[in-house]
Amino acid sequence: MRIKHLSSAVCLSLLASLSVFTACSGDDKKATEEKQETAPVVEVKTVTEQDVDQIGEYTATVEPELINNISSAAPNRIKEIYVDEGMNVAKGQRLVVMDDVNAVTYQTQVDNARANLNNVQLNYDRAVELYKIGGGTKQQVDQMETQLISARNSLAAAERTLRNARENTVLTAPISGVVTARNYDPGDMTGALPVLTIARVQPVKIVINVTESELSNVRKGMPANITFDTYGDEVFNGTVSMVAPTVDPASHTFGVEITSTNSDNKILPGMFGRVTLNHGTKTRVVVPDKAVIKQQGSGDHYVYVYNPSDGTVSYNKVELGRRLGAEYELVSGVESGAQVVISGASRLANGKKVTLKNAKQ
Repeated sequence: MRIKHLSSAVCLSLLASLSVFTACSGDDKKATEEKQETAPVVEVKTVTEQDVDQIGEYTATVEPELINNISSAAPNRIKEIYVDEGMNVAKGQRLVVMDDVNAVTYQTQVDNARANLNNVQLNYDRAVELYKIGGGTKQQVDQMETQLISARNSLAAAERTLRNARENTVLTAPISGVVTARNYDPGDMTGALPVLTIARVQPVKIVINVTESELSNVRKGMPANITFDTYGDEVFNGTVSMVAPTVDPASHTFGVEITSTNSDNKILPGMFGRVTLNHGTKTRVVVPDKAVIKQQGSGDHYVYVYNPSDGTVSYNKVELGRRLGAEYELVSGVESGAQVVISGASRLANGKKVTLKNAKQ
């Protein structure tokens, strides 16, 4: 068998062809990678408008419907206090017994005033009898009548003072409610502070503040839902009972009072709560939460919208409304029927061409 040897010229030609082939293959690969780099693969979804409840959420504080401060009419020493903070009391219930030394003194004054009246009455009757038989004058009778009237007024004043003293010896509850403050102990002298404070908590007032833009949506009689951290997910019902007619100049908000029956006394004054009000429904575009991008270093939010006409995406700034589970209500920024990017957004920029993985309708 004869082996033919290739000439050196043929060998050089073959090597050159191989080099060109290798170079072409490398260029094609590089071009493909560049094409993939400039056209990221994304997944989009078509968004539509929906009716969305416009729910307002507010922080709230609880206030009693009525507050009564229990005090004595004059400084006095406390003998007994039958209740403490947090206890429920009924209207007319005995709460505090004060020292009755003043009542004893005023009783003595009543006795003296009554004795004086009896004596003046006796002298007046004698003057009238003498005048009838000619033993006295009309002037004497008139003078005695004036003294009689004065004595009657003195007795009435003494009895009124005694009555007030007795009322302030035993202090009773003017309303049914809960004791929210106790400022003294037995043996203390009363001072500027009330002995007890009682708050009516059936119903209670729940106070919130709404902005000027929300004021037109809040009206007296509309229902409200209230929750408290203390009671987890338990929802309490209430009704808007008052909308302040003037704005707070410091916060530029309007005060709103919500009344809750609080039939089980679980809502207590001073508790912190959250109130939700339904301001009606509006038609809004709703997008998946995966489509919403928060710009770092700001509170702005954006959504990439696919443009079918040229295969590019636009970076649309949006205003978010409520979160609806795995979606967001949009107040503005995206039109109904638009295709928004829900995956692959990390490699995108405004105006960049993309390749669609799947268009969900």
